[in-house]
Amino acid sequence: MGAKATTLSELKVKAAKPKDKDYVLSDGNGLQMRVRTNSSKLWNFNYHHPITKKRINMGLGTYPELSLAQARKLAVEARELLALGTDPKEQRDFIEQKRKAVIEHTFENVATAWYELKKDSVTPAYAEDIWRSLTLHVFPDLGTTPISAISAPQAINLLRPLETKGSLETVKRLSQRLNEIMTYGVNSGLIHANPLSGIRSIFKKPKKKNMAALAPDELKELMVAIANASIKRTTRCLIEWQLNTMTRPAEAATTRWVDIDFDKRIWTIPAERMKKRRTHIVPLTDQALALLEAIKPYSGHREYVFPADRNPRTHCNSQTANMALKRMGFEGRLVSHGMRSMASTILNEHGWDAEMIEVALAHVDKDGTRSSYNRADYIERRRPMMAWWSEHIQEASTGSLSVSAIQGTRGLKVVSMR
Repeated sequence: MGAKATTLSELKVKAAKPKDKDYVLSDGNGLQMRVRTNSSKLWNFNYHHPITKKRINMGLGTYPELSLAQARKLAVEARELLALGTDPKEQRDFIEQKRKAVIEHTFENVATAWYELKKDSVTPAYAEDIWRSLTLHVFPDLGTTPISAISAPQAINLLRPLETKGSLETVKRLSQRLNEIMTYGVNSGLIHANPLSGIRSIFKKPKKKNMAALAPDELKELMVAIANASIKRTTRCLIEWQLNTMTRPAEAATTRWVDIDFDKRIWTIPAERMKKRRTHIVPLTDQALALLEAIKPYSGHREYVFPADRNPRTHCNSQTANMALKRMGFEGRLVSHGMRSMASTILNEHGWDAEMIEVALAHVDKDGTRSSYNRADYIERRRPMMAWWSEHIQEASTGSLSVSAIQGTRGLKVVSMR
């Protein structure tokens, strides 16, 4: 009979001391303890892969956290898997991946990682809208669900009440965002396929609505209403600023003093705050500059021209002007974004160059090279049109109702605000 293999004892394991080099103590049947020069003791299970026959060392844990008896139990379990043709290390990694999917790869965690990338490609206002919609409508039900367990029926049941309520635009946007998050999960190797890729098609489509805008001859009514409205000074200036500059609500609300060049009479809006992610330059008229002078005593010492009431260190909400218009009685007739449509209609009716109007509205030129090359030229060519537009607004204000009204012969005289 051959000599019986020497096995380890708890006493021998405990007494093992470090040497000049790492060394191994064997317990037989593949179980080994590696004693490191730094005094640490590591349990390994040494075996051959059931298919490739490649020798593999699988770490089991450290001593004394993992005792000799516990290490032997893990080694027995590994040998049982080998007997069934299963690689114990691959099996352990698979189980660990499933555990991570439950604990780490929840829908909210994956959505957060997706959002960190997404927010750099959209405007801050749009990024806020994305996160708000997920926090309000998705995370309460799906936030802790592993992304691998998300299914189309789950998402559909989540969105169905919104559809029933008539919030079709919200359903459309959430369907798109859920789809993008799941695609991110696929590309990150967390799931094999996106089960939500087609859910948008089963919901009713929202009817496309034009932005509510006033007819050209109703501009005077708007200016009179603004002048007589019980609204804050900053809000009144904001509405007139957006109207004179023909900018979008979020662009106007986030105006910074540092972006205003009074000498060159231009306002440069950084690309990250533009819908199309391209820098936009607005030539400033006398009326626009007068608006800035009017509000400077209130916000000239701050970063933003139109600061928020609750936290003046940040800008006002992009919906501030819109809410004010509703309170002034224009609900259903005019939204703040609709002031751009009104400007476009009036300028086109009075024969201004359609291309200049599109540039003023920051509608990106499909010919990117031409748009970039002509930017400087467009600024000067737009100045007469912008000046006419501001004067048209002033005339609609009957000369003195606008904050930016110009009076007298000594230059700019800002009318006091309500």
